[in-house]
Amino acid sequence: MIGISKLYCGTIEPSDALRYGRESGRLPSQLLQFSVDKKPVVVWNMTRACNLKCIHCYAHAVERSKERELTTEEAQTMIDDLSEFGAPVILFSGGEPLMRRDLVTLAHYAVDKGMRAVISTNGTLITKEKARELKDVGLSYVGVSLDGMEEVNDHFRGKKGAFKEAVLGIRNCQDAGLKVGLRFTINRLNVDEVPRIFDLIEETDIPRACFYHLVYAGRGSDLVAEDLSHESTRSVVDLIMDRTKDMYDRGISKEILTVDNHSDGPYLYLRMKRENNPRAKEVLELLKMNEGNSSGRGIGCISWDGSVHADQFWRYHSFGNILERPFSQIWTDLSDPLMARLKEKKKYVKGRCAACRWLDVCAGNFRVRAEAVTGDLWAPDPACYLSDREIGIDGNG
Repeated sequence: MIGISKLYCGTIEPSDALRYGRESGRLPSQLLQFSVDKKPVVVWNMTRACNLKCIHCYAHAVERSKERELTTEEAQTMIDDLSEFGAPVILFSGGEPLMRRDLVTLAHYAVDKGMRAVISTNGTLITKEKARELKDVGLSYVGVSLDGMEEVNDHFRGKKGAFKEAVLGIRNCQDAGLKVGLRFTINRLNVDEVPRIFDLIEETDIPRACFYHLVYAGRGSDLVAEDLSHESTRSVVDLIMDRTKDMYDRGISKEILTVDNHSDGPYLYLRMKRENNPRAKEVLELLKMNEGNSSGRGIGCISWDGSVHADQFWRYHSFGNILERPFSQIWTDLSDPLMARLKEKKKYVKGRCAACRWLDVCAGNFRVRAEAVTGDLWAPDPACYLSDREIGIDGNG
């Protein structure tokens, strides 16, 4: 997760994180990525059921789940453990989390235990009443997935009218006083929609937008051919930076982030150096604090049946199940070779990743993408768009 607005526009500096000792339990949410202890943000896919059929769904969500799901009581036991372990955030996801009737109950329970509770949703089921309920329990944030304007988004969602329903859900959140933002997954089918998304967040006063790079998992595995070329990726990241800076210069405060490709960090720093930006050195310091990809360390995932994964995309490998052992024990048990290596993955990446000058900033990027394309989870991430010269392996420094 690269905070474009934070880094490029200078809305934070290293001292902001250092002031809190960089401890997860003390850092405010906007600085959590700079923690030194990397207590995991936990994504809980609380159901596989979903009312939509998104073509890039990493969870292979279905209309009606027939699989075993944690009960309310089992989920509360899980939250007890996460809270005691020090996990700062629980992200309720799915499928569609609003398909579970106990979402509000469990979000309230997590907040009462001192955790930040957020949800990732398609937004179509957020009625005015539901938005007020979520606000009343102390939910910190609602992330609504939109992958373009009406025609493009409805194609991705597999349902005509999904865009209008999601926009209404966003408005209901705003009316209830809930912080709400957008989640957009970039690929060749919707990259031309990025400027329109910036127009939308400005016109409708949405304070936050996260632009996700495509990860080859779930139904997203069928879209590998639709991923952007390296050249196109560079272009859209430049566009995101340009539009973010334009809003900032006009006094419009928005939080803009890119997610799931840590090449964005060095790319941002190198651009700032080319521009002779005096903050470039501070930005590099913050990127090193961020430490790049944190699968299996600073982010983890629990599936609807209690299985524990390194992140929400790595579903085929389970480290255990919380119905048999608490998450805290599973997460710290290094007897599993993969878990042990993920805790210090920089030692194990291969090829240009191993030789890259930005390894401390990127941490080898996404292992899931590397494995999906090459069959070797320690191979270089094929979505890295930095040139050999930029990463320092062409012999010219």
